[in-house]
Amino acid sequence: VPFMMGHHFGVPFHRELQRRIILEAFDHLVRAGQSGEIRRLPVTWAQARKEGKLIEQAMNSRA
Repeated sequence: VPFMMGHHFGVPFHRELQRRIILEAFDHLVRAGQSGEIRRLPVTWAQARKEGKLIEQAMNSRA
């Protein structure tokens, strides 16, 4: 995924995206045809950050 350095699994508090990335990585370990094979996910940093901000706002409104 083309995320910023230090955010390999997405933005903070975005459990759904983090889980998806980890499960995709495990699946790729099993299904990769050859060493060095890359699988790209259709998720952008801008999209992940936008969703992350909404999650943070929802958390703050509950506090």
